[in-house]
Amino acid sequence: MKIVFQDHLPSDSNQVLALYEGVGWSAYTKEPERLLKGLAQSQVITAYVEEQLVGLIRCITDGQTILYIQDLLVAPEFQRQKIGQRLLKKMLANHPSIRQKVLITDNTEKTRRFYEACGFSSVEEQQIAAFIYLPTSE
Repeated sequence: MKIVFQDHLPSDSNQVLALYEGVGWSAYTKEPERLLKGLAQSQVITAYVEEQLVGLIRCITDGQTILYIQDLLVAPEFQRQKIGQRLLKKMLANHPSIRQKVLITDNTEKTRRFYEACGFSSVEEQQIAAFIYLPTSE
């Protein structure tokens, strides 16, 4: 199986929406226009098998001091084939001089093992704190 990586989104936005749905991230696909606009304003690397979108990483950066990894998705049937790891390595390689590379993700054992294997550490290990503000709907 040959995996092709590209630095842009597919022309067919339905592939993007199908990938997000396929990994269960339906909160994004409830407002597809917002997702697609957000992706268009982000740095993206995509992974394809033949013409099928099977993976995507999305980052936001100032290009100098911080790289925020927002999304890393791999279609379930293509997981555990190092596609996610390769997407992450490619994005990090595009920004070698940026010291602070950050992501917020779910706190499952599987997720922790994946990111730790990729060289990330939890904020607790660095003796720093992470905060998030998620407004509640009233």
